[in-house]
Formats: sequence, structure tokens, C-alpha cells
Amino acid sequence: MPLFEYRGVAASGRTVKGARDWDGPESAKAALRREGIVPTEIREASAPGGAGGAAAGGAVAAATPRHSFRQRARPADVSLATRQLATLSRAGIPLVEALSAVIEQTPRMELGRALVEVRNRVNEGESLADSMRRHGRIFPDYYVNMVDAGEQSGTLDMVLDRLADFYETQGRLRGKVQAALMYPIIMSILGTVIVGILMVVVVPKVAGIFRDFGKQLPWYTDALIAVSSLVVDWWWAMVVVLIVSILGFRAWRRSRSGRAAWDRIVLRLPVAGDLAMKIAIARFARTLGTLLRSSVPVLKAMDITRGVMGNVELERIVGEARTAVQEGESIAVTLKRSGRFDPIVTHMIAVGERSGQLEEMLLSVAGAYESQIDSRLAALTSLLEPILIVVMGGAAAGIAASILLPLLRLSEFVR
Repeated sequence: MPLFEYRGVAASGRTVKGARDWDGPESAKAALRREGIVPTEIREASAPGGAGGAAAGGAVAAATPRHSFRQRARPADVSLATRQLATLSRAGIPLVEALSAVIEQTPRMELGRALVEVRNRVNEGESLADSMRRHGRIFPDYYVNMVDAGEQSGTLDMVLDRLADFYETQGRLRGKVQAALMYPIIMSILGTVIVGILMVVVVPKVAGIFRDFGKQLPWYTDALIAVSSLVVDWWWAMVVVLIVSILGFRAWRRSRSGRAAWDRIVLRLPVAGDLAMKIAIARFARTLGTLLRSSVPVLKAMDITRGVMGNVELERIVGEARTAVQEGESIAVTLKRSGRFDPIVTHMIAVGERSGQLEEMLLSVAGAYESQIDSRLAALTSLLEPILIVVMGGAAAGIAASILLPLLRLSEFVR
């Protein structure tokens, strides 16, 4: 059955929308009315340009495709769908029926379309992994390879549960990093806006008062007035330079040499470099451990892990470790030789290789480093707060002092 997107008005008067499987527009309209929803728009999700979205009655018009950010598949949506599919598979529900049930609970249009295509191909006899491989944007390599290993070993429900756990862990880590960065970003923006208002609005007016007296001003007040005049007269040039600089930096970052150079710079930064390295180690250990635990061959698992490191320097190291493993050498020896991985990490990996419990050791490393990342982020956030307050307060105090001190001497200017 095709997937239809709908929009309508519930009995409470609230606007609702979603996507479900129906035989056709009339079937969709009838099903929605049975649920107390008056449909205002129904269209087939896979139809380009809205041509395939037939109108269901006079009140339902075909819609053009909407590609808003809200419709894109987020990792949290993929994680939830994976968890639901694992639960249904464990309960013994056939895969096609389980996929149909997950599709009905999927709010995101892009993910819903992908799952409909996956279900249809599975219904035609294709494997779940091969069906998902066609949607690499939603289901990355590590996801597909783990599903493939689960299908071949008969442990698909277990593998799907591990995938959902992996997504949730990575999502929590990403959320903590973003939350830690959000405060300094907001404070920096607010500080820039406040200083900008002072320089553009307040300082020019005060400078006019000083000019009327025709007296010599302190050097710091002259400097402040000069900077204010520069900002007022050349703000457009500053905006252009800022935009060009950002675009140029992004283009340089996208180049092979630029990305390699930037990744090396990030790892050498005093505080951020150590944090970035810990995040990369946690991601490496979590990804490789999860893949190995799901019976993905070690060479393929290391190939996939290399692709999710997010740092060219670390990708090179993991690639060298993969080559060493192919030649019969230990993973731990290659990682230790690089000098980037902490000794405790390489030691635990070496113990895991000798004992045959490499995946368990990797997951233990991931858990330990994720705990370290939590504490580092909390400490960094606590440290940034007073630093930003001091910097912003110092800038505002400097501007205020440069204005107020000469104003307090106005009596000298009058004589």
C-alpha cells in the first residue's frame, strides 16, 4: 500500500497531520473520518510535485511536496523506529507486518517514505539490510551492516536493540556537547549586541557633546570615539568581510588539505583538543564494540568505524590499525604507536584481544570516556560562565569609563 500524507482538523479543533498506509485517497478520507478527523489535505507521499496526490473529495486538495527541516529524519526518530521494530520482532510478528506497524507510528515524512520502500522490497523477497542500503542518508553503513549480521545470525531483534541503544547513547553525548556550547554562544552573541549598541548609538551622541566643548579628551576616549566612527561608517564592509571570511573558511575546511590541517589544529588546542580526543575515543570504542558485538567481521567493522571518527588524523590512525590487523598485528599495538590514544585505552584493548573479549573491553572504554566527557563538559561550562561574565563586564565597563570620566570633568571644559 502507498504512503499518504494528510492534514486535517480533529474534533477538538486542533490541526493534525501525519503519514499512513492506505489503499487510496478515498480510503484515507474514510479512515480519518472514523477517527473524528476532518481531512483538509491528502496526497501520496512518493508522488513528485503533488501530481500523484489525488484529491479526496472537494475539501481535499493535492499538495506540492514540502521539504521543510521538520520533515527530515532525525537520529532520535530512527532510534525510536528501530526500538519499535526490535520489540515487534522479538514478539514474533512477521517483519513486513512489523514494518507496517512502525510506519503508522512514524511522524517524519522522509523516514516514513524510506520505511515504506523498505517494507515493499522486503515483501518482494529482498533482505532487510539490502533494502535499507538504498537509503544511506537515513541508514548509515554501520546500521546496515549490523542489520545484515543480525539477519544472517538469526538475532535481528537483539541487533536492533543494540542499534537503538547506540543511537540513544550517541544522541545523549551529542546533546551534552551542544548544551555545553550553547551557553557561551548565546552569551557571546548578547555581549556583541550590547557592545554594538553602545558603539553605534551611545558613543556617537556623547562624542557630539565632547566636540561642542572643543577640549582635549583622554586618549582612551579618543580611541573609543575612533572605533565607534569606524563601526558606524564601515559596518557594511565589516559584514562583507565577515561573510567572506566564513565562506572562505568553510571552503578551506571542505578541501582535503584544509580539513586535515584543521583537524590537527583542533587536537592541539589546550582544553578543546583533549575534549575532542576523548569524544573521538568514546565514539571509536562505542562504534567498534557495538559492531563486533553484533557479529560484524572485524575488518569491515574497522572500515565503518574509520568513517565515523569525524577527524582526518584519527581516521588515518584507525586505517593503519585496520591494515595492521589484516597483516596479523594487534589493534592495540598500532593505536599505541600513534601516540594519540591514552595508555589505558590501548592496554584495555590489548587485554580484550588476548582474552577474546575485545567488544566488551571497547564498550567499557566507551562508558568510562563518556563519564569523563560529562565531567569535563560540566567543569568547562562552570569555568566559561565567570570568564564570559568578566570579559563582557570588562568591555562594558571600559566603554562606560571612557564616556563617564570625561563627563565628570565637564566643569573643567566649561571654564
